[in-house]
Amino acid sequence: MAFPNVSDIIATTIEQRSGEIADNVSNNNALFKRLSQKGRIRPVSGGRLIYEELAFAQNANGGWYSGYDVLPVGASDVISAAEFSFKQLAVPVVVSGLELLQNSGKEEIIDLVEARLGVAESTMANLLGTGAYSDGTGSGGKQLTGLDAAVPADPTTGTYGNINRATSPANNFWRSQISTVTITSANVLSEMNKMWAKCTRGTDRPDLIMAGSTVWALYLGALMSIQRFVDSNTANLGFPSVKFMDADLVLDGGIGGAATATNFYFLNTKYLSLRPHKDRNMVALSPDKRSPINQDSQVQILGWAGNMTCRGAQFQGRITGA
Repeated sequence: MAFPNVSDIIATTIEQRSGEIADNVSNNNALFKRLSQKGRIRPVSGGRLIYEELAFAQNANGGWYSGYDVLPVGASDVISAAEFSFKQLAVPVVVSGLELLQNSGKEEIIDLVEARLGVAESTMANLLGTGAYSDGTGSGGKQLTGLDAAVPADPTTGTYGNINRATSPANNFWRSQISTVTITSANVLSEMNKMWAKCTRGTDRPDLIMAGSTVWALYLGALMSIQRFVDSNTANLGFPSVKFMDADLVLDGGIGGAATATNFYFLNTKYLSLRPHKDRNMVALSPDKRSPINQDSQVQILGWAGNMTCRGAQFQGRITGA
């Protein structure tokens, strides 16, 4: 006979595998994998907004002194916070009444659920991976606030994290580095060197460079005589990659890749985070059965809520080529 509690099986299976699902999502994307490695996937427990504290200026009281000089002790407001709204993502797992009838016995239903969950996991991974490059305006402003907001093509305009980048000079610290240039095999290395220097402050420097397919090929062509590939089993990220300075340079412009073909993203992931809600990180939205009143089916929903955040925009860079 057909096993009737398929929604219960889906819900409990999602709950049991929620950590595994989250790992699979992060492992599917080099940026999320690096954030995971550096402890930058930081769950948030609640609240109306997600806050990222940041220092926007030096302490004005600091300075040299001699002997009995009077030291300044005035209030120095140098800490603020960027604000990010929660974004929500859902992937329904649906089983029709006919499929229930066609699958007899508990084991058959579990196999069906496993197959549907596998598709749901890959769908969620792809949606989050695409969202990682978005500006947050997709799907009517419901999409993840990704790199096109953190490292935009024009960092002198618009509001990001509720901080207006157009306000100068007060908010210049919130502007990422940008270079708009036609990348060729002749200038790719020099342009990358310039961007590296723009994004570096002491030991703060890019540790991950995401490359679109066109500029990736140009970079490899420029290194053809000396290139050194890192085996995917031993690379820091687990992705086939090459090095630029001491940063991993990873292609994200192949099949299903979301990076623009002519763009390099120079990322200092110390200042980037993925902030899922602790109670909505690849979990079933409800343990109860969901049955449409006008359809012969049962539904469970794999859900995620949170956002991608930044607390150091000036350390991020982008070469947007033609």
